[in-house]
Amino acid sequence: MSMEEIQQEIIEEFSIYEDWMDKYAYLIELGNDLEALDAKDKNDQNIIKGCQSRVWLVAELKDGKVYFKGESDAVIVKGLVALLLRVVSGRTPKELLETELHFIDDLGLKQHLSPTRSNGLLAMVKQIRLYAVAYSKIAG
Repeated sequence: MSMEEIQQEIIEEFSIYEDWMDKYAYLIELGNDLEALDAKDKNDQNIIKGCQSRVWLVAELKDGKVYFKGESDAVIVKGLVALLLRVVSGRTPKELLETELHFIDDLGLKQHLSPTRSNGLLAMVKQIRLYAVAYSKIAG
């Protein structure tokens, strides 16, 4: 599936919930399903600056694609990490740089998160793009 198709799938999944409490519960559920990071990856180099809670993001370039792993110590943020990784992991740097991550706005996440969580989400997206820029230079 393309990044666009996955974003549409996420939007459809969230559309079945009318109440934001149900959407938060679904986010928490997604976060609970996220594979835990190795302790060695929970270091200052992988921490996302600008998040109120602690968020770690690890990227690896393999066969021309960027694979991400991540985790947070906050349940809702962990769900946000799971959503982001679902869209961006396993993509080429070019795809990551050229595809707009519109599902965040389409779901209303920025408006329904606290300002610090919203800023943290934007910091995660920014870090993903920085990895894509760096890996696009390596991948050629």
